[in-house]
Amino acid sequence: MAKRDYYEILGISKGASAAEIKKAYRKKAIEFHPDKNPDDKSAEGKFKEAAEAYEVLSDENKKARYDQFGHQAFENGGGGGFGGGGMNMDDIFSQFGDIFGGGGGGFGGGFSGFGGGGGQRRVKGSNLRIRVKLTLEEIANGVEKKIKVKRKIQAPGTTYKTCSTCNGSGQVTRIANTILGRMQTSSPCNVCGGSGQIIDKKPADADAQGLKVSEETVSIKIPAGVVDGMQLKVSGKGNEAPGNGVSGDLLVAIEEAEHETLQREGDNLHYDMYISLPDAVLGTSQEIDTVTGKVRIKVEAGVQSGKILRLRGKGIPSINGYGTGDLLVHVNVWTPKTLNKQQREFFEAMKSDDHFSPKPEKSDKSFFEKVKDMFS
Repeated sequence: MAKRDYYEILGISKGASAAEIKKAYRKKAIEFHPDKNPDDKSAEGKFKEAAEAYEVLSDENKKARYDQFGHQAFENGGGGGFGGGGMNMDDIFSQFGDIFGGGGGGFGGGFSGFGGGGGQRRVKGSNLRIRVKLTLEEIANGVEKKIKVKRKIQAPGTTYKTCSTCNGSGQVTRIANTILGRMQTSSPCNVCGGSGQIIDKKPADADAQGLKVSEETVSIKIPAGVVDGMQLKVSGKGNEAPGNGVSGDLLVAIEEAEHETLQREGDNLHYDMYISLPDAVLGTSQEIDTVTGKVRIKVEAGVQSGKILRLRGKGIPSINGYGTGDLLVHVNVWTPKTLNKQQREFFEAMKSDDHFSPKPEKSDKSFFEKVKDMFS
């Protein structure tokens, strides 16, 4: 069955703001929450569907890719969505619990459990963010980087015991008399934070949660075709959580280093080639840079300044797997700014030579026509 449009699932337009997307997801999640719809597989499916839509639309990079390519942007390991149910209820509550306030996600203040079970929830550690600068060559070929990261880990020797306030359930229940009768509400325990555990013993170098800072070398595999500003996620390499909680993630922001001779535009690359007047008249060959090494290009005799030579497949691979861009070589004929007496006399003589009079043909396209052809 074809996937439904993410905007349709949440009932919003493409122009919706981040706050509107979050509000729409919260509304759908509450409507189809397992606690409100026990043993209703249809509601559970819609609950997961809404979470998948929010996971993409709440991320600026994923949203941009979805707006351009739709669901195809995340096929074949494209890095978005939950793959039609690939994320279980435990994952959804852990990742999006803060949407409901209080760090939980059930009704009356917090999640009442995972998959409708008991009340204890797994606390998630905080995420870490780093920036990684890549050369165009690394972006074109993909690269594995080893980065030193300081992250919080559970200090050796730390032990936990059951929270006496909630008796290990992670929740406290309150009953109040209202005009509608007796109302029961549940919320995460304010003593243990909903984990059901508190620290029993910890070493002197641990913080109040039993954690300590440790430096670790993390290996990050960066696929070919990433874009400046794109954010990758390394699951579980953020700060650890107390007790048996879930580790946060390491968020890697991509920064593209400026190249000495190449300029990037999407998946295409541009190179400015400068040749002399004699080379333009007689023809020449020149060695130029590409992201896979140097190549030699032949320039035909009589080439016009502004001509664009296209080297197909010498650009950047598409991050979504849609082929590889091209390298566009812009030919610029260099005009000398100063001449000696002999050179000046030569060009004065050539001014009256018919061979040097401009005679553009239909094949000699204007600059704007060349630009149009480049993007066609």
